Amino acid sequence: MSLVYSPAEDSFLLSSVVKDKIPKILLKNEDLKVLEIGSSSGIQLKALFESGIKKQNIFACDINSNAVKHCKNLGFNCFQSDLFENINGKYPLIIFNPPYLPEDSSEPKDSKISTTGGKKGGEIINEFLQQVKNHLSKDGRIFLLTSSLTKGIKWKGYNKKLVAKQKLFFEELYVWEINLK
Repeated sequence: MSLVYSPAEDSFLLSSVVKDKIPKILLKNEDLKVLEIGSSSGIQLKALFESGIKKQNIFACDINSNAVKHCKNLGFNCFQSDLFENINGKYPLIIFNPPYLPEDSSEPKDSKISTTGGKKGGEIINEFLQQVKNHLSKDGRIFLLTSSLTKGIKWKGYNKKLVAKQKLFFEELYVWEINLK
């Protein structure tokens, strides 16, 4: 299995949203439970904890066994799962910084698991959007990162609001707050 994805601009942008939004959400629900899909380096898990979420209320998974081991070593409840494959229950907040880039045949196979979202880039996000409905609490919300390079996302059935963006030299990153219609 591949190494753990190192935080980059996408991770830092999502982390800034977490640090900004979580304290406000905690005012309404101090016992907030959060699930992160694709925990990788644990940067979002740390941001959630630093923002006031109790460690026992932070849950995470990753398809990469090295990422799972790394996050467990950081003291977080993390397990291996391909999206929601091994997830039970519903959560009021779900966070996902998915692989979102279109397929690039020159990219090494070991890094594709962290970066490539399919031929158009949106295929993994679409699978996530299809599955998340069964794991989101009533009135729950999702923080999801996408890119201007990501094509083919099917937002049907969701309300989305852009909460952050960052322009890079080759793309623009977006963080969406979404919920079910």
